[in-house]
Amino acid sequence: MNKAVFLDRDGVINHTVVKDGKPYAPRTLEEFVLNPDIKELTRLKNLGYYLIIVTNQPDVANGIVTRAFVEDLHARINKVFPFDAIITCFHSDKDNCGCRKPKPGMLYQARDTFNINLAGSYMIGDRWRDVLAGASAGCTTLFLDHGYQEGAPVFYPNFTYGSLAAAIEWIESRSRNKSTK
Repeated sequence: MNKAVFLDRDGVINHTVVKDGKPYAPRTLEEFVLNPDIKELTRLKNLGYYLIIVTNQPDVANGIVTRAFVEDLHARINKVFPFDAIITCFHSDKDNCGCRKPKPGMLYQARDTFNINLAGSYMIGDRWRDVLAGASAGCTTLFLDHGYQEGAPVFYPNFTYGSLAAAIEWIESRSRNKSTK
């Protein structure tokens, strides 16, 4: 079986737009700023991890942005760093679908497509929904704490970091230690 690092998009791969302490997905090209740390993901790719973005994009269902806009952003991401997959849920909470985080449907889809051992994989996210989806799928969860001021259910990530680079370094270190034993 294969191993993967699942990554949320907004707040991990690209910066969020923060208004009144709450994070929002970019709604214009001007707001879309990639996290320079994504180039560090090469280190995990070299260790054999599949790198898969799993992202909720409810602004499509809510009529705020188009699906074509979101897909254009994903094409821009893949020009900078070629991910193995970008799996997107375009639903809103009211749709009650199985793919929208905190449900683990997108991770299960990737598992089935790429023959992934979820217990040997990681989920990196900056919101409680990401952590719960990863935990529900059986992944080790890494929370990027950006200090958002949002109410959230109680969640307990396995580890908390302040940056994507720090999370990548920890996974790399852990993977190298496992391979030398």
